[in-house]
Amino acid sequence: MSNSSYKRRNESPAQIRSIFGENLKTLCRETGAVAAICRELNINRTQFNRYLSGDSFPRPDVLAKICDRFNVDARILLEPVSELVKTDMADILGSELGDFFDPRRSIVTPENFPSGFYRFTRKSFVDPNLYVQGLILIYRRGSLTFARGLEAKTAFVQQGLPIDHKTREFKGLFVQQDGGLSAVMSRRGSLTVSFNFLSRVPSFENNHWVGYAARTVSEHPQSTRVARMVYEHIGDFSAEVLKIARNSGFCRVDELLPFHKTLLQIDQDFR
Repeated sequence: MSNSSYKRRNESPAQIRSIFGENLKTLCRETGAVAAICRELNINRTQFNRYLSGDSFPRPDVLAKICDRFNVDARILLEPVSELVKTDMADILGSELGDFFDPRRSIVTPENFPSGFYRFTRKSFVDPNLYVQGLILIYRRGSLTFARGLEAKTAFVQQGLPIDHKTREFKGLFVQQDGGLSAVMSRRGSLTVSFNFLSRVPSFENNHWVGYAARTVSEHPQSTRVARMVYEHIGDFSAEVLKIARNSGFCRVDELLPFHKTLLQIDQDFR
């Protein structure tokens, strides 16, 4: 038995009722007014308020109606509703896409793509005469490989957008595919989404990957949607990582690192 299960089973009845009450409050806020839900489920409003306050548990038949209404199961009595939603989403994705796209079957090994900080370079999507250099962190949770970074502050200033970390932060998920690695990156709330593809470059230090980034935006004659991109593995947090972070943003072609410049094939059209 896991430690978390042991702790839950040693909670008092009042604590367990409180978990259920908080879960029910969350579900009601997200799906409708309490009065309307009570009418729909044919539950007395006074009794329903006792569930919300943690003063009472529903009978099994009433619990079944509540679970059906909110598309959850009886774990609503013991588990935070946020965990139930995440589990349900994973189950849905697995049942619908498991044979086509399952991150658990496309594990990126540390040998193929080490954890740590990376310097990346690509052509600007906004200004064809500029390039973007930035820093991205690759990390792992269980068997999955994630990415986290911040969009360039100068790009947000030019667009009149907030420059706080929360607004500029993006995250992504990497999976192994035939010939390389692919990732979907997104800012919070899916405000911007991009697709990345990378393959390792044979080199002396074996720490470079090259590929491309594609923005999921409508076509526009003054902007680019696809551009070559280079990743360079830097490693753990260090003075060099800090320096890269401070210098992140737009740069001219003559400011590119020589090997990055070679890999980007700046004199050749992207195909």
